[in-house]
Amino acid sequence: MNDRQRLVFDANTLVSAALSKGSTPDRALRLALSSGQLLFSSESIAELRDVLARPKFDRYLTRQERDLFLTRLIQRGTLVEVVERVQVCRDPEDDKYLALAADGQAAGIISGDNDLLALKSFRGIPILSPADFVAPKSR
Repeated sequence: MNDRQRLVFDANTLVSAALSKGSTPDRALRLALSSGQLLFSSESIAELRDVLARPKFDRYLTRQERDLFLTRLIQRGTLVEVVERVQVCRDPEDDKYLALAADGQAAGIISGDNDLLALKSFRGIPILSPADFVAPKSR
C-alpha cells in the first residue's frame, strides 16, 4: 500500500481501537490516520454509531467519550456515496464494507471479522487484519 492510502475499517475494528488504547486495532487506526485517508459511508457510520451506543461498553468509556471518538473519526474521514450494491460476503451485513471499498477506490480493508478476512481480497483490494496492516510488509 502507498502513501495517503484510502482505507476502509469495519465497525468492530474501530470499536476495539476506541475501547483499548495501545491495542493492535488502535495502532492500526493511528497508522491509518497518520498515513492515509479513512473512508466512510452512511451505512458504515450508522453501524459504528449503533455499536458504540451499546450499554455494555459503558464500563470502558463513557457515552460522551464514545460520541467524541465517533465525531472526531468522521471529521477526519471522507464520506463516500456508495452506489454499487454487492452480495459477496457470507455475512450479508459485511457487504457494505466491500461496496464502500469499491466505490471509494480503497487501497485496503482493515477488519477483524472472519467473514471478511476469509475473502482475503475483493476486486484486488486486500482485506487485512489489524495485525497484518501494522506489520511493515503490508505497507
